[in-house]
Amino acid sequence: MSQNPLEPAVPPVTTTTVQQSRPADKVPRRGSNMVLLGGSMVVDGGESGLVNSLFPVIQAALGLATSALGVLSAVGRLIGAVAGPFWVFLARKLGRRWVLAIATGFWGLWGVAAGLSQSFAQLLVLYAIMAAGTAAAHALVPTVISDSYPDRSRGRVVGWVYGVVAAAGSVAAPLVAQLANIEDGWRYAFFIFGGLNVLFGALILVFYRDPGEGAAEQQLSSFDQTQRDSADNAITWARVVGLMRIRSYVVLLGSRLLSSHMVLAAFGVVLLVNTYGFDTPVAATVMAPFGIGYLAGTIVGGMASDAVNRISANYGRVAFLQVAQVLFAVAAYFATQFDYASIVPFLVMFGFAGLAQGLNPGVNRPLVMAVVPPELRGAAFAIFVSVIESLGFAIYTLVGGFLADAVGLQVVMLWIVCGVMLVNAAFLTLLYRPFRRDREALQATLDARRARILAASAPGGAAAE
Repeated sequence: MSQNPLEPAVPPVTTTTVQQSRPADKVPRRGSNMVLLGGSMVVDGGESGLVNSLFPVIQAALGLATSALGVLSAVGRLIGAVAGPFWVFLARKLGRRWVLAIATGFWGLWGVAAGLSQSFAQLLVLYAIMAAGTAAAHALVPTVISDSYPDRSRGRVVGWVYGVVAAAGSVAAPLVAQLANIEDGWRYAFFIFGGLNVLFGALILVFYRDPGEGAAEQQLSSFDQTQRDSADNAITWARVVGLMRIRSYVVLLGSRLLSSHMVLAAFGVVLLVNTYGFDTPVAATVMAPFGIGYLAGTIVGGMASDAVNRISANYGRVAFLQVAQVLFAVAAYFATQFDYASIVPFLVMFGFAGLAQGLNPGVNRPLVMAVVPPELRGAAFAIFVSVIESLGFAIYTLVGGFLADAVGLQVVMLWIVCGVMLVNAAFLTLLYRPFRRDREALQATLDARRARILAASAPGGAAAE
């Protein structure tokens, strides 16, 4: 096995040479933690998504062009690219509990303020600040999952968490869209979601219990956090930069940059209103089957991800991720390129598109977890989601918004959504060769780390060190 480039050279040791006193799948309070964080993410998603659902009435109220939706989405994502790494850094200093309570909870006050906007400039600034808080969950929640559940079940857990979050937000979208029938209803939507965020911030402070880094790793689960921290796992700038030496991670970053899934969710309602002539409340109903499909996709995808991982830990999840990109491109094509005259076929097609998109979280997050050491996963996901995904989404939505004004949203969906996703599927072929080596290197690193902790804990071990 090759040595992980982020870890100092140590004598190799296998997991069979040591025994553990607590199984990795017995991390306390993990279920209640997932409920709290999932609920907070539902509210975050609803707060961010209401701009997509209610943009036609916001557009009318503030006198905006279609490109303004692209600007709002892009700025929110670009702010997230900066805020995500910041929250991860702060979590290392203050702990994840406080950062999650502040960023995904009390930060909702900025959403309330956004509801008071009197101009596009005010809305843009306040929406951007609000989006900075949402970035924390995307960077930190995957690390909580990886520290709470072993590799064999991470796909399933990620699938359920992200599926429930997306489904709840999408089912709420048509309900929120009914506020379009009320004068200044979009403002009330901001007030409601901002208040709910503050409530979840208080709940996280009271009930959340952090599992600690590495608590679910087979080699480290029998140690307490002090012992795990005693290993040579300090976070330095050099080690964060060293993530770029993990080839599998770099390929996954490239794939994330080529992921244009979310353009469909961002512009889908506007496409149905401006191109196919539906009223906003009717068009917004497609987000319900999209969300239900996404939920089904994450559940099925998470279980399938774990199943193919059991068949082949080195290639199963890689192949599954590649197939998921192709399925989404096909589903998006039929959801956006035909005028069905009735909303019913659109409901079905958006449901299939949601299902195909939902296959992704349960496989791409565990792939990152499988090659990155526990203490660096926060930084890895901050780059993966907050920086790269946000950068890609900002580019796609900004370019898509302006192209929509020039050539129409139907053309934008064809090339930016369907075309780019097929390119993504082809690009993932590059992941097959390095993933096995990087996964085995991480296991060797964790084996060696366990051996160092045991040696330091033995009589005379500290002196020997």
